[in-house]
Amino acid sequence: MMSEPAPSVEFINPPNKLKMKLGNKFSSLNPDRIAAAEAALQAMSSQFGDWLNDEVKRLEQCHAAARAANGAEEERECLYRAAHDLKGLGTTYGYPIVSEFADSLCRLIDSPEGRQRAPHSLLDAHVESIKAAVRQKITDNTHPVGAALLSELKKQVAQYAPEEL
Repeated sequence: MMSEPAPSVEFINPPNKLKMKLGNKFSSLNPDRIAAAEAALQAMSSQFGDWLNDEVKRLEQCHAAARAANGAEEERECLYRAAHDLKGLGTTYGYPIVSEFADSLCRLIDSPEGRQRAPHSLLDAHVESIKAAVRQKITDNTHPVGAALLSELKKQVAQYAPEEL
């Protein structure tokens, strides 16, 4: 029995267009400075819980104001800004699921029309999910309760804020 010749293999390395656009802008990054910045962040990490709680309180205050104002634009804009901040900070503070809940809330109310269309019950569910995640120390979407909440919220949001094409 004759063995078949091995197929020829060609490796193609596509051009790194991002690197071409940026040029050598990041070539001067000093690894020691990066390590120092990471160490400073690590040193502050003991405060992350307090900072996260402060952000959640701000979200609650904006949510309560939006409820009291019955959906007035200024108050719902405050809610959007607080959710947007949590979207960015949740992962930094060790709670990526908070970022995901906040992302879902932002998607729901990312425009004035979306803010008016969003039902109070769905806004409530997002805020309560964020609070519960922090209170119960549910940090990511591998937790069964967190995963179930996130899945349901995304499903509900899809009814009001369909995916962009």
